[in-house]
Formats: sequence, C-alpha cells, structure tokens
Amino acid sequence: MSRPRLITLLLALATLVVFLPVGSHSFVNFDDTDYVTENPFVKNGLTGTDLRWAFTAFHAGNWHPLTWISHMADCQFFGPNAGAHHFVNVLWHAANVALLFTLLSRLTGKIWPCAVIAALFAWHPLHVESVAWIAERKDVLSTFFALLTLLAYTRYAQMVTGGGGAASRVPRPASLYFWLAVLLFALGLMAKPMLVTLPFVLLLLDYWPLGRVANGRWQAADAARLALEKWPLFLLTAVSCVVTFLAQKQGEAVSSLAKVPLLYRLENAPVAATNYLLNFFWPADLCAIYPMPVQFSAFRVAASVALLVVISAAAWRWRQSKPYLLMGWLWFLGTLVPVIGLVQVGGQAMADRYTYIPSIGFFIAVVFLLADLAARLQTPNVIAAGLAAVVLTGCVLATEYQLQFWRDSETLFRRALAVTRNNDIALVNLGVALDVQGRFEEALVIYRQAAQLQSGRYQLHNNLANILGQLGRHAESLAEYREALRLRPGDAYLHNAAGSERAALGQVDEAAKEFSEAERLDPHYGQPHVETAKLLFQLGRDPEAVNELNVAARLEPGNFQILATAAHYLAANENAAARDGQSALALAIQANDLSGRVQPMVFDVLGMACAETGDFANAQVCAQNALHLATAAQLKSTNQIRQRLELYQQHQPWRESFRATKAP
Repeated sequence: MSRPRLITLLLALATLVVFLPVGSHSFVNFDDTDYVTENPFVKNGLTGTDLRWAFTAFHAGNWHPLTWISHMADCQFFGPNAGAHHFVNVLWHAANVALLFTLLSRLTGKIWPCAVIAALFAWHPLHVESVAWIAERKDVLSTFFALLTLLAYTRYAQMVTGGGGAASRVPRPASLYFWLAVLLFALGLMAKPMLVTLPFVLLLLDYWPLGRVANGRWQAADAARLALEKWPLFLLTAVSCVVTFLAQKQGEAVSSLAKVPLLYRLENAPVAATNYLLNFFWPADLCAIYPMPVQFSAFRVAASVALLVVISAAAWRWRQSKPYLLMGWLWFLGTLVPVIGLVQVGGQAMADRYTYIPSIGFFIAVVFLLADLAARLQTPNVIAAGLAAVVLTGCVLATEYQLQFWRDSETLFRRALAVTRNNDIALVNLGVALDVQGRFEEALVIYRQAAQLQSGRYQLHNNLANILGQLGRHAESLAEYREALRLRPGDAYLHNAAGSERAALGQVDEAAKEFSEAERLDPHYGQPHVETAKLLFQLGRDPEAVNELNVAARLEPGNFQILATAAHYLAANENAAARDGQSALALAIQANDLSGRVQPMVFDVLGMACAETGDFANAQVCAQNALHLATAAQLKSTNQIRQRLELYQQHQPWRESFRATKAP
C-alpha cells in the first residue's frame, strides 16, 4: 500500500475511533424531532410517497431532498436506533476526512502538511456539532459532495492546463470531469444550500495551487475567463439562493430587518468571524446555542474589524511569496458569507457547525505558513512532528470532552446555560427535555425563566400550557393557550390545544368551535377531528364520532398516534354498535409499524384490537410487550396494562365507556 493510501486509511479509522462515544447518544429535542423522530415522512423509510415529499417539501425552512432521503434510509435500515443514526454521521465525516486529504495531496503534492490539515479537520472540537448532532447530517453529507466536486474540478483543471497556465482547448475527457463536477455540486446543494459559495472556492483553487492565473497575478481577463468557464455552477448557485430564500421565508426562519436591524447584522458579522478564529486556537465554552447579544460594544466591533483587516492586508501583502495565505483566508471568509448573519436565520449569533467547510481554508493557510516557517528555520522533522502531535492530541482530548455534552437533551442545554447568559432558546429546550421526562414542575420553572427573557414568543406560552394541562390545571393552561393565540391567531395547533382544555373544563360548545377553527385553518390536520370524536363519544353520538376518527386517519395516514387512538376507540368501546375489531386491528398494526414497534401505547392498543377479534394469544403477547416497554420507561400506565393482560389470559376483551360521567 502506498504512503498516501495508508495515511488516508489511518486518518479515517482514527476519526471513527475518536467519535465512537456517539454510538451511545440519544436523539435530542433540538431539530432531531423535525428531521427524524417526529417526522412521519422520514420515519416511514424509503417509500414512493415519502420520496416525492422529500423533493417537493419546504419542511424545516429548507429544501434539501438528499438530506431527507439520507435520514429516510437510516429509518429504513435502523428504525429508531439513535446510536446507528449517529454513527452514520461519523461515517460521512470519516469519508470527508479521507477525501480532504486526497484532494489536498493531489493539489499540492505535499503529504505531511496535507495530513495535518485533514487531521485538524477531523478532530477539531468545533466540528463536534456537525458530527454528533443527527439533524446536522446535512453538514457532513453536503461536504462529501463538495469535496467530490473539488476533486472532479481539480482533475478537469489539470487536464486542460497541464498543471499551469491558461487553457487553450478542452479535450473531451476533461469536459466530462467538468460536467461531473457540476452534477456533484448540484447534489451537494440538494443536501445543504450553504454550498452556494463553492464556485468561488474553485476560483481560489485556480489561483493556488492549480496555477491557472498567468504568473500568479489576477488580471481582468483571467477573472472573466475563469468565471465564465464556471457559468453552470454560478447558475446553480443563483437557483439555490432563490429556492432557499423561499423555503426559509415559508418556514418563518428568516428574521425581518424590523426584528434584526441591518446595523446589528453588520456589527455581528465581524464579531462572529473573530470568535470563530479565536475558537480555532482556544475552543473553550463551546455549546449548541450562542444567544444574540442585546447590543455590541463599539470597542468589540472595532477590534474585530481591525483584526480582520490586518489579516486580510497581510494575506494580500504576501500573495506572491505565500499564495496559500490569500487563498486559505478568502476560503474561510467567503464560505462563511451565507451564515455570518447578514441574512439572519434562527436566533443564534453564531454556531460551531458553520465552521465545518470554512475551517478547511483556515487550516490550509495556517499549516502551510507554519510549514514554510519550519523550513526557513531548518526545524528538525522530529521537533515539527512532535509539535503537530501535541496539537492534534489536544484536539482529540477537547473533542472527547465536547462529545459528552451531546449525549442527551438535558445535558446539551444545561451546558449551554452554564457557558452563556440570557439564553432563552436553551431554557426552552431544557424545559422540553424535562417535560418529556415527566418532570413537570421543574420544566414549569424553566419555562417561566425563559418567559422573563422573551415574553413575546408564543412557543413559551404553548409550553407553559402543555405542562399545566398535564398537571390538571386546565384553567391556567387555557389562559396560556389564549395568550399564545393572541400572539399567533392563525395557528391550527393552538386552536386545537385550546379546544382540548375547554373540553376538560366542560366547555363543550366552545371546545367544538376551537376544533372547527383548527380544521378550517389546516384542512390536512387530523388531530382536531380526533378531539371532536372524543367530544361526540362523551355525548353518546358514537356514529358521528367514528366518522370523525375515520376522517382523521384518512388525513394523516402516517401519524401513528392518530391511528392508535382511532384503533383504541374502535376496539374497546362498550357500545357494541361503535366497535369494529377488524378496522381497529388494521389501524393498530399500521400504527405499530409506523412507530418502529417501540411504543408501549401502540402495543397496548394492538392487544385490545387482537382481543376484540378473538386472538387472545397475540393479545397477551402485545400486552406483555407493552408492559415491558412501559415499565422500562417508568410510565404510570403499567397497572392498567397489567389488568388488561389478566383479562386476555381469561379470554376476555377490554371494554371502556367513553361517555361523560355526567352531562357536560
């Protein structure tokens, strides 16, 4: 095996080992819900309907069909196994490390500096977020296609120029590599649109190390020729920018100038860029959410601008003797442009994941500068290698330290709160994590802390209301939902939730109006029909209730909660006229498949349906599965499941009355 191939293999294997801890991590409630755990299209796996959705949906404020397909493939093969999903991210990252070393060694022919750059990219703690966060699959996946694009373009450029000078003609094999680069770039954009600046990176490669600029000096003719050569890539960039803007606007991810003024954005950009630079050298206090400061000090902004200007001036001053400095520095700055905050997406000032591709340019500039310095000072190879080993060991240790904070939602957001101030987003997500664990009182305290920081967010009132409802404090819960609706009156979910609280308070007519409004606002939303069915069952209007359940199941055939609820009512109703064992069984089987066969509530309902159809053997198996899962999750439903299991052992089905105990 040749030395470059051996180094490539060792880099990839070492990367897999460094990130092994993620195999025991769980999903987090920060975007993993949108991307996997609560996305019915993704959880279904690779079906025709879901593949069409991947190419047509603007879900989560993005259009990235390849990312959706990647998550669908994970669900197809691994189900809800979070560790497997995590490790797929690691595999993509390891592949990117191998591709980066291959690209740089082919471009420069200098093996050891390229190996150090690839190792820094592989093991720097700033990249933990891109690898250890399942929802950031788009980062590692898009970079995979970006690096393949650069490799294909490098082959094209070397064929048409012979390694230097301007091209005189384009031979057919070279043309094929160019169009392969275009295709790979398109695939990369379909994984994450942050790649829109990649054509500019190709221009930087033309300057150094490809040497396609005469005498290493940019002339207007060179710029025009090389830019025109790349017109298909720039066209894809323009199309992707338009599609991304529309997707993020529809997803309400883009903040308006009224919310985040232009001056604030212009101040944040240099400060964020400088913070990234500092984190490359001293990656302390890293976390998932960096809140936007209320304001920036004039000194901090001025100092940040001054630092960027000084580095830029130095790179320009040494552009002839050290061309890698200008190339690497412009790579870093240029690829940051889409995420530097000029177009404000989300509520964070910066994010570690945004350095995944920009860091490559920075590492190129620094490592080649240090290699030149070592050569000028005639530093012995042993000392240079030892210093590199110390730095890389430090990166590995820092990465291992940072990985521990991504093991679950509570740990992730407690870390963010420990190293930042006034972090309302971290508070909200910590509250959600506690809520999911059933720690309602603790979650309520956290939500109220968040509300003090950001009182105008409807999500906070929604989360306060959810917890109050679960605590049985329905009047307080309704008050919170009404406040959320004041802030967001056209939200179908909020109207449905408010209706549920009104129903719990016995306000039947008002609840029905809320459900009706939710149905009007979102005709494809099934839950209001389920809630209407519950009301109708309470009133003894069972045929109408069954019809509403059928409508809900038809509207959302991929929602296992709705299917399981419908199956429950059809299997267990004490009113024989409203029972339909076969339909209940079909719905419960479908719900069980959709849920990955790990939901105790679904197994419980499937047991009811089996018992209703006379299959008491399978009813017992389902009840035992439900009991096992519910016990492991420490759910309060274990006693009821145990009662049902005893009935099935006696060949008796489960029956419930769904009528109100007294007139509402």
